Order: sequence, then C-alpha cells, then structure tokens
Amino acid sequence: LENSLRYNPDLCTGCKMCTYVCPHAVFEMQHKRAVLKNSAACMECGACQLNCETNAIQVDSGVGCAAAMFKQAIRGKELTECSCG
Repeated sequence: LENSLRYNPDLCTGCKMCTYVCPHAVFEMQHKRAVLKNSAACMECGACQLNCETNAIQVDSGVGCAAAMFKQAIRGKELTECSCG
C-alpha cells in the first residue's frame, strides 16, 4: 500500500518530535536527523506533520488508516476498511 507521506530530510533540525508522536514508529533518529524507518507503516494520522517545526514532513491526514479507524469507532463498529498493522 502506498500512502501520502513525504519527507524532506534536508529540512530536518533533529528536534525528534516525529519520533515521539508517531504511533507506528515510522521515523527514527540517525546522526542527529530523522530518517524514515518504515514509511509503509504510516497510518496518515498527521501527528508528525503537525509537530514538525520546519515543515519537513507532509502527509494528507484524514485519508488513510487513521481516518478509517476514527470513522469505524464513531459508528461503533469493528475496523473493516483498513488493512494496517
């Protein structure tokens, strides 16, 4: 599965926020910069983008796994629309 996650490591200042807020550990720190550890695990929740002080991360939140999870929870049903981890 592809997702909308885009990351520009040249803009990273090493603040580590993406590694703290990502629920699926998509990012990790290497040599004082974030690197994509597992971009396929991104559920497109948008937490990394919202917390990136330099706009190094772009993601279309509300379109992926996280959106499906929220919709199903609101409906009070089991998650059936998404195949993430």
